[in-house]
Amino acid sequence: MMFNPNNPFDSFLVIPILNILIGFYHLFQILGVPGALGLSIILLTIITRLILHPLTATQLKSTYKLNKLKPELDKIQSHFKDDKQKMHQEQMKLYQQAGINPAAGCLPLLIQMPILIALYNLFRNILANGNLTQMVSEINKPGVLYFPFLKINSLDLSFFGLNLAYKPIDWQKFGWWLLLIPLITAALQYWQTKMMMPQSQKTDNLPAQVGQQQITEKNKEKKEEDMSAAMQKQMAIMMPLMIGYFAYTFPLGLSLYWNTFTVFAIIQQDYLNKKLNLEHEKNN
Repeated sequence: MMFNPNNPFDSFLVIPILNILIGFYHLFQILGVPGALGLSIILLTIITRLILHPLTATQLKSTYKLNKLKPELDKIQSHFKDDKQKMHQEQMKLYQQAGINPAAGCLPLLIQMPILIALYNLFRNILANGNLTQMVSEINKPGVLYFPFLKINSLDLSFFGLNLAYKPIDWQKFGWWLLLIPLITAALQYWQTKMMMPQSQKTDNLPAQVGQQQITEKNKEKKEEDMSAAMQKQMAIMMPLMIGYFAYTFPLGLSLYWNTFTVFAIIQQDYLNKKLNLEHEKNN
Protein backbone atom coordinates (compact mmCIF):
# COMPACT_ATOMS: atom_id res chain seq x y z
CA MET A 1 0.00 0.00 0.00
CA MET A 2 1.57 3.26 -1.15
CA PHE A 3 -0.26 5.60 1.25
CA ASN A 4 -1.49 3.91 4.42
CA PRO A 5 -3.89 5.98 6.59
CA ASN A 6 -3.33 3.49 9.43
CA ASN A 7 0.39 4.20 9.46
CA PRO A 8 1.11 7.10 11.88
CA PHE A 9 3.92 8.54 9.74
CA ASP A 10 1.77 8.48 6.60
CA SER A 11 -1.30 9.72 8.44
CA PHE A 12 0.34 12.72 10.14
CA LEU A 13 2.88 13.75 7.50
CA VAL A 14 2.87 12.03 4.10
CA ILE A 15 -0.89 12.07 3.43
CA PRO A 16 -1.45 15.74 4.50
CA ILE A 17 1.44 16.80 2.25
CA LEU A 18 -0.01 14.68 -0.57
CA ASN A 19 -3.35 16.50 -0.24
CA ILE A 20 -1.61 19.88 -0.50
CA LEU A 21 0.37 18.68 -3.54
CA ILE A 22 -2.76 17.42 -5.31
CA GLY A 23 -4.53 20.69 -4.42
CA PHE A 24 -1.76 22.66 -6.12
CA TYR A 25 -1.88 20.25 -9.07
CA HIS A 26 -5.61 20.90 -9.54
CA LEU A 27 -5.05 24.66 -9.23
CA PHE A 28 -2.37 24.75 -11.95
CA GLN A 29 -4.53 22.56 -14.20
CA ILE A 30 -7.52 24.89 -13.77
CA LEU A 31 -5.26 27.84 -14.64
CA GLY A 32 -4.07 25.95 -17.71
CA VAL A 33 -0.41 26.21 -16.71
CA PRO A 34 1.80 23.55 -18.34
CA GLY A 35 3.90 21.30 -16.11
CA ALA A 36 1.35 21.29 -13.29
CA LEU A 37 2.99 18.51 -11.27
CA GLY A 38 6.50 19.97 -11.55
CA LEU A 39 5.27 23.42 -10.53
CA SER A 40 3.34 21.84 -7.65
CA ILE A 41 6.52 20.15 -6.44
CA ILE A 42 8.43 23.46 -6.62
CA LEU A 43 5.68 25.42 -4.85
CA LEU A 44 5.24 22.80 -2.13
CA THR A 45 9.00 22.69 -1.53
CA ILE A 46 9.23 26.50 -1.26
CA ILE A 47 6.26 26.70 1.12
CA THR A 48 7.77 23.96 3.27
CA ARG A 49 11.07 25.85 3.41
CA LEU A 50 9.25 29.05 4.37
CA ILE A 51 7.39 27.26 7.17
CA LEU A 52 10.66 25.76 8.41
CA HIS A 53 12.53 29.07 8.05
CA PRO A 54 12.50 29.98 11.78
CA LEU A 55 13.94 26.59 12.68
CA THR A 56 16.51 26.71 9.89
CA ALA A 57 17.51 30.26 10.84
CA THR A 58 18.09 29.17 14.45
CA GLN A 59 20.24 26.28 13.27
CA LEU A 60 22.27 28.45 10.87
CA LYS A 61 22.81 31.19 13.48
CA SER A 62 24.10 28.62 15.94
CA THR A 63 26.44 27.18 13.29
CA TYR A 64 27.64 30.68 12.37
CA LYS A 65 28.48 31.52 15.98
CA LEU A 66 30.27 28.21 16.48
CA ASN A 67 32.32 28.84 13.34
CA LYS A 68 33.38 32.23 14.71
CA LEU A 69 34.58 30.50 17.88
CA LYS A 70 36.54 27.86 15.98
CA PRO A 71 39.99 29.51 16.40
CA GLU A 72 39.44 29.75 20.16
CA LEU A 73 38.14 26.19 20.33
CA ASP A 74 41.18 24.97 18.40
CA LYS A 75 43.47 26.69 20.90
CA ILE A 76 41.66 25.05 23.83
CA GLN A 77 41.84 21.62 22.18
CA SER A 78 45.55 22.08 21.50
CA HIS A 79 46.35 23.41 24.99
CA PHE A 80 44.34 20.84 26.97
CA LYS A 81 44.61 17.85 24.61
CA ASP A 82 46.01 15.69 27.45
CA ASP A 83 43.26 16.69 29.89
CA LYS A 84 39.85 15.96 28.36
CA GLN A 85 37.91 17.05 31.43
CA LYS A 86 39.66 20.43 31.60
CA MET A 87 39.21 20.81 27.82
CA HIS A 88 35.46 20.25 28.17
CA GLN A 89 35.23 22.73 31.05
CA GLU A 90 37.08 25.42 29.10
CA GLN A 91 34.93 24.82 26.02
CA MET A 92 31.73 25.15 28.05
CA LYS A 93 33.08 28.33 29.65
CA LEU A 94 33.77 29.75 26.19
CA TYR A 95 30.25 28.82 25.04
CA GLN A 96 28.75 30.53 28.10
CA GLN A 97 30.79 33.68 27.54
CA ALA A 98 29.63 33.80 23.91
CA GLY A 99 26.02 33.01 24.85
CA ILE A 100 25.94 29.84 22.75
CA ASN A 101 24.20 26.55 23.42
CA PRO A 102 26.06 23.91 21.34
CA ALA A 103 22.91 21.77 21.19
CA ALA A 104 20.78 24.66 19.88
CA GLY A 105 21.60 23.82 16.27
CA CYS A 106 20.59 20.16 16.64
CA LEU A 107 16.98 20.55 17.83
CA PRO A 108 15.73 22.48 14.77
CA LEU A 109 17.37 19.89 12.51
CA LEU A 110 15.71 17.02 14.40
CA ILE A 111 12.30 18.72 14.05
CA GLN A 112 12.81 19.33 10.33
CA MET A 113 14.00 15.84 9.43
CA PRO A 114 10.61 13.99 9.64
CA ILE A 115 9.02 16.61 7.34
CA LEU A 116 11.85 16.40 4.82
CA ILE A 117 11.75 12.59 4.90
CA ALA A 118 7.99 12.71 4.34
CA LEU A 119 8.48 14.97 1.30
CA TYR A 120 11.12 12.65 -0.11
CA ASN A 121 8.98 9.53 0.46
CA LEU A 122 5.97 11.21 -1.17
CA PHE A 123 7.81 12.25 -4.32
CA ARG A 124 9.61 8.90 -4.55
CA ASN A 125 6.31 6.98 -4.30
CA ILE A 126 4.63 9.10 -6.97
CA LEU A 127 7.50 9.28 -9.43
CA ALA A 128 9.20 5.89 -9.09
CA ASN A 129 6.07 3.74 -9.22
CA GLY A 130 6.20 3.21 -12.99
CA ASN A 131 2.48 2.41 -13.21
CA LEU A 132 0.40 5.59 -13.55
CA THR A 133 -2.92 3.74 -13.37
CA GLN A 134 -1.97 2.03 -10.11
CA MET A 135 -0.59 5.27 -8.69
CA VAL A 136 -3.78 7.22 -9.45
CA SER A 137 -5.79 4.39 -7.87
CA GLU A 138 -3.61 4.51 -4.72
CA ILE A 139 -4.04 8.29 -4.44
CA ASN A 140 -7.85 8.02 -4.84
CA LYS A 141 -8.24 5.30 -2.20
CA PRO A 142 -10.59 6.08 0.74
CA GLY A 143 -8.84 7.84 3.60
CA VAL A 144 -6.05 9.27 1.45
CA LEU A 145 -7.60 12.38 -0.13
CA TYR A 146 -9.57 14.53 2.32
CA PHE A 147 -12.13 15.90 -0.16
CA PRO A 148 -13.89 14.28 -3.14
CA PHE A 149 -12.99 17.17 -5.47
CA LEU A 150 -9.30 16.34 -5.00
CA LYS A 151 -9.66 12.99 -6.75
CA ILE A 152 -7.72 12.72 -10.01
CA ASN A 153 -8.40 10.80 -13.22
CA SER A 154 -4.78 10.91 -14.37
CA LEU A 155 -1.46 12.48 -13.49
CA ASP A 156 0.57 14.37 -16.07
CA LEU A 157 4.28 13.84 -15.41
CA SER A 158 5.47 16.17 -18.20
CA PHE A 159 7.37 19.30 -17.19
CA PHE A 160 8.55 21.63 -19.97
CA GLY A 161 9.42 18.78 -22.31
CA LEU A 162 10.72 16.48 -19.55
CA ASN A 163 9.07 13.46 -18.00
CA LEU A 164 9.53 13.68 -14.23
CA ALA A 165 9.68 9.89 -14.01
CA TYR A 166 12.74 9.67 -16.29
CA LYS A 167 16.04 8.76 -14.64
CA PRO A 168 19.42 10.10 -15.82
CA ILE A 169 20.79 6.57 -15.52
CA ASP A 170 18.62 5.77 -18.58
CA TRP A 171 20.18 8.58 -20.64
CA GLN A 172 21.00 6.23 -23.53
CA LYS A 173 17.26 5.61 -23.95
CA PHE A 174 15.97 9.16 -23.40
CA GLY A 175 18.90 11.43 -24.31
CA TRP A 176 22.38 12.43 -23.16
CA TRP A 177 21.10 15.77 -21.81
CA LEU A 178 19.68 13.89 -18.82
CA LEU A 179 23.27 13.69 -17.56
CA LEU A 180 23.16 17.45 -16.98
CA ILE A 181 20.70 16.96 -14.11
CA PRO A 182 23.06 15.13 -11.70
CA LEU A 183 25.85 17.56 -12.65
CA ILE A 184 23.64 20.55 -11.78
CA THR A 185 22.49 18.83 -8.60
CA ALA A 186 26.08 18.11 -7.50
CA ALA A 187 27.18 21.68 -8.33
CA LEU A 188 24.36 23.22 -6.27
CA GLN A 189 25.13 20.89 -3.37
CA TYR A 190 28.82 21.83 -3.55
CA TRP A 191 27.90 25.52 -3.47
CA GLN A 192 25.70 25.04 -0.41
CA THR A 193 28.29 22.90 1.38
CA LYS A 194 31.02 25.50 0.79
CA MET A 195 28.77 28.25 2.16
CA MET A 196 28.20 26.29 5.37
CA MET A 197 31.89 25.65 5.97
CA PRO A 198 33.74 27.99 8.36
CA GLN A 199 35.92 30.58 6.66
CA SER A 200 39.64 29.88 6.93
CA GLN A 201 41.36 32.03 9.49
CA LYS A 202 44.46 33.97 8.64
CA THR A 203 47.46 32.98 10.76
CA ASP A 204 49.76 35.56 12.18
CA ASN A 205 53.42 35.39 11.20
CA LEU A 206 55.76 34.22 13.93
CA PRO A 207 57.97 36.86 15.54
CA ALA A 208 61.60 36.87 14.48
CA GLN A 209 62.78 35.83 17.94
CA VAL A 210 60.77 33.11 19.67
CA GLY A 211 61.68 30.08 21.70
CA GLN A 212 61.93 26.63 20.19
CA GLN A 213 58.99 25.44 22.30
CA GLN A 214 56.76 28.21 20.94
CA ILE A 215 57.74 27.29 17.37
CA THR A 216 56.93 23.62 18.06
CA GLU A 217 53.53 24.50 19.54
CA LYS A 218 52.73 26.76 16.58
CA ASN A 219 53.72 24.01 14.16
CA LYS A 220 51.50 21.50 15.99
CA GLU A 221 48.56 23.88 15.93
CA LYS A 222 49.09 24.53 12.22
CA LYS A 223 49.29 20.80 11.53
CA GLU A 224 46.01 20.17 13.37
CA GLU A 225 44.34 23.05 11.49
CA ASP A 226 45.63 21.64 8.19
CA MET A 227 44.18 18.21 9.02
CA SER A 228 40.84 19.76 9.94
CA ALA A 229 40.81 21.81 6.72
CA ALA A 230 41.66 18.69 4.70
CA MET A 231 38.72 16.80 6.25
CA GLN A 232 36.39 19.70 5.50
CA LYS A 233 37.56 19.79 1.89
CA GLN A 234 36.94 16.05 1.57
CA MET A 235 33.43 16.50 2.96
CA ALA A 236 32.82 19.41 0.55
CA ILE A 237 33.64 17.04 -2.32
CA MET A 238 32.17 13.75 -1.08
CA MET A 239 28.72 15.11 -0.18
CA PRO A 240 28.03 16.69 -3.60
CA LEU A 241 29.31 13.56 -5.35
CA MET A 242 26.99 11.38 -3.26
CA ILE A 243 23.96 13.64 -3.91
CA GLY A 244 24.91 13.80 -7.59
CA TYR A 245 24.95 9.99 -7.75
CA PHE A 246 21.49 9.85 -6.14
CA ALA A 247 20.27 12.34 -8.77
CA TYR A 248 21.75 10.05 -11.43
CA THR A 249 19.71 7.05 -10.26
CA PHE A 250 16.49 8.75 -9.04
CA PRO A 251 13.59 10.15 -11.14
CA LEU A 252 13.94 13.75 -12.36
CA GLY A 253 11.08 14.85 -10.14
CA LEU A 254 13.14 14.06 -7.05
CA SER A 255 16.02 16.11 -8.44
CA LEU A 256 13.56 18.95 -9.09
CA TYR A 257 12.50 18.80 -5.45
CA TRP A 258 16.07 18.56 -4.16
CA ASN A 259 17.41 21.36 -6.38
CA THR A 260 14.54 23.67 -5.41
CA PHE A 261 15.27 22.82 -1.79
CA THR A 262 19.01 23.52 -2.25
CA VAL A 263 18.56 26.80 -4.16
CA PHE A 264 16.25 28.09 -1.44
CA ALA A 265 18.76 26.98 1.21
CA ILE A 266 21.57 28.83 -0.62
CA ILE A 267 19.50 32.03 -0.76
CA GLN A 268 18.61 31.65 2.91
CA GLN A 269 22.22 30.94 3.92
CA ASP A 270 23.52 33.94 1.92
CA TYR A 271 20.93 36.27 3.47
CA LEU A 272 21.66 35.12 7.02
CA ASN A 273 25.43 35.22 6.50
CA LYS A 274 25.27 38.84 5.33
CA LYS A 275 22.96 39.78 8.20
CA LEU A 276 25.10 38.05 10.84
CA ASN A 277 28.32 39.50 9.42
CA LEU A 278 26.86 43.01 9.68
CA GLU A 279 25.79 42.35 13.27
CA HIS A 280 29.25 40.96 14.06
CA GLU A 281 30.97 44.02 12.58
CA LYS A 282 28.72 46.39 14.55
CA ASN A 283 29.38 44.58 17.82
CA ASN A 284 33.12 44.71 17.21
